[in-house]
Amino acid sequence: MSQVLIQAGTRLLNALGRHSELIMQAYVNGVVDEAAHSKKILEQLVQLGILWRPDPQSALRLKSAVRTLLESGLQDERNRNIDANVGSALASLKTLAEHYKEALHYNRFNEAHAYMTDLTEHVYQLTESLANSVRVMFSRINNEFGYVSSVEAKIRENELAQGQVSELLNQLECFRFDELSEIAGGNRELRHLLVVALQQSFSKATQELSVAQARLIDLLGRFREFQGRTRLLKGFLLHMDQQPDFTPGNYPNLTQVPVLFNQSAALIQPASVDVNQVNHEQELQQLVGALSSVYRRKPVHTAEQKSAEIQVSEQQQVELTRDPLQQAVDAYFCEVIDSGQSMSALEFYSAQSLEFDPEVWIYQVIGGYQGLQDEDKQFFAIDTLGEPDKIFNGNFIISDVLVGLR
Repeated sequence: MSQVLIQAGTRLLNALGRHSELIMQAYVNGVVDEAAHSKKILEQLVQLGILWRPDPQSALRLKSAVRTLLESGLQDERNRNIDANVGSALASLKTLAEHYKEALHYNRFNEAHAYMTDLTEHVYQLTESLANSVRVMFSRINNEFGYVSSVEAKIRENELAQGQVSELLNQLECFRFDELSEIAGGNRELRHLLVVALQQSFSKATQELSVAQARLIDLLGRFREFQGRTRLLKGFLLHMDQQPDFTPGNYPNLTQVPVLFNQSAALIQPASVDVNQVNHEQELQQLVGALSSVYRRKPVHTAEQKSAEIQVSEQQQVELTRDPLQQAVDAYFCEVIDSGQSMSALEFYSAQSLEFDPEVWIYQVIGGYQGLQDEDKQFFAIDTLGEPDKIFNGNFIISDVLVGLR
């Protein structure tokens, strides 16, 4: 079966390549000039599904699939076709996914592979259709509908595009990713196709369509502004054609000024001195010289407050008592210095019969070493004794500390 399809596809592509000029002329002109081509070639193209005749009296035309292929490949700005049938495509995807899961359940791997191939093709066809619809929309917007000449036609094209964008956004609401995720289940290939690929395409298409909708509204406002100005200019030209001897009157001399020329009342600017006028320099100097009254702010007198008496008495002496644990740590370091030998913290702990918790004692010894000044710390060397944790990797449990002189 696959070999037959390959041979049929090869014949179709060869025909497209051999008769490319005929096909492009039909694409540009809309119909085929049958008198300029052989009848046998035309019949062959009809049999291959490239050309068709809508009725016996009409001329040969390109099939819609071939025209869509050329519009997509050439990125023709006249392409206004947007595929908004997302709901039907999603229903097909769900059906193929169920077929694939059933075939896997009954170990029919050949059928499952065929269903997965069809499902992959449908998913990427849907994502390509969404991307192509967005591309077509932005192509028309960026060109400002330049394939039509009049402003009225641009407004109609804008309204058509807004309707297509709204319809496509409504169709995108058919995506239910929770349902698709439930259908995919734990299958990695299904989840990649039905959730990851579709969700990326959905997010990108939704954002771009929102931007396109905003730009369409902005373009519509500009087109309507052009339309109003055009109507005003056409009305004036029509009036001049009907009354060629018309001359505008002197509207400021009229007692009743027309509303068109009386948009706002006159404004009186506030008076201010212009210090940049040299002619007014003498008058300004006289004005400044006449300002003889100088007003000074009177100081505010506040009642003096009586000073409070300060009582001086002998202060109690504050004695700072050192922590016994810290004193034991100092004694431990002094013992290391006196003996000149390395000594572990637990040995000193046992020899002195200290009552502190052993873990607290070891922690305090480490803290005492870290708290030494740099010039004192260089005389000591400290090493930790212990073993790695048997359960958690990377953890070292300290059981004792060995301190000595360098």
